[in-house]
Amino acid sequence: MKIKFACPCHFGLESVLSFEIKKIGGENLVTTDGKITFEGDEKMLARANLCLASAERVLIELASFSATSFEELFQGVLSIPLENYIGKNDAFPIKGHSLNSQLHSVPDCQKIIKRAAVKRLEQKYGISWFEETGALHQMQFSIIKDNVIIYLDTTGAGLHKRGYRRNSNDAPIKETLAAGIIDLARIRSNSKVVDPMCGSGTFLIESAYKALNIAPGLRRKFSAESWDQFNSDIWKEERNLALSKIDKIGEFKAYGFDIDGESVALSEENARKAGVGSKVSLDMRDIKDFKRIEGAIALCNPPYGERLLEVREAEKLYRVLGEKLRPDRENPAYIISPHEDFEGFFGKKADKKRKLYNGMIKCNLYMYFK
Repeated sequence: MKIKFACPCHFGLESVLSFEIKKIGGENLVTTDGKITFEGDEKMLARANLCLASAERVLIELASFSATSFEELFQGVLSIPLENYIGKNDAFPIKGHSLNSQLHSVPDCQKIIKRAAVKRLEQKYGISWFEETGALHQMQFSIIKDNVIIYLDTTGAGLHKRGYRRNSNDAPIKETLAAGIIDLARIRSNSKVVDPMCGSGTFLIESAYKALNIAPGLRRKFSAESWDQFNSDIWKEERNLALSKIDKIGEFKAYGFDIDGESVALSEENARKAGVGSKVSLDMRDIKDFKRIEGAIALCNPPYGERLLEVREAEKLYRVLGEKLRPDRENPAYIISPHEDFEGFFGKKADKKRKLYNGMIKCNLYMYFK
């Protein structure tokens, strides 16, 4: 059975995610801002959840249609073969958003979609009451410029929840964003990576996953694993396949430093939980005492302030970072920052810049590789 999937991602990482999807066998890719749709079978449902590092979640796209009235919305949902995905005991809550559309009330749209879904399933199962005590089948809707898309979420907790970072420091970078940056930095099985301000260790751990071909979803569960509509053996097969592809002899090594001892301890704990503790070396060190590790790729999400005093402190930090890293062809650096004049303080113009969003914060990825 061919299934149409949709994977949202951070704005700016569409090309990275597209490459990932092609690599695992996705077909008929269509890229839009912050989202890629593609086709695959039941195995792809499991493989995408387990293996995609820069996707936010894996959705099944059930239908797409135009609606400017509640009746059109109702009829559009009524025509979806929901019985193929939702059993008579399953829970199917509705959530979503509407933008620049005549149907602008999200609560009203939720009620109409729920009513249509219930009617469809009533007709198919011949029952008039749904207890919804079974597996969660989260339905989502997107209404943009009167175009409605109905999804089913197969992931559950977002894909950035890898299972290794239960704790974090004050300003962690999201795992999916870190993975995208790491892909752009061309980390390989024999790479050396350094993060001079490692925080909770996300760059180091995600680099190890990339270098050693470790599927990021191996240490967690997904919503669709409990769905009766799909063969549970597929998940077992895809996990075993992912495990068989891990590079156990890669020479990769990561080095992390932080001025805060608690952050260093947290990074150590997270690396151990992630199963890559032996590949990550950590030490407590102020950036002023940092010594360049020759041949290492530097990855960094330096702190930035929201208040004037904090911004001035961050700017001083950027100057020191530039003096210590001195990036060149043999020692490239990839640094994400929202500061408009980062390059001025860092002391070197980036060879390339890419616009990215860290949460709601507009940033640039400053790439130094020449």
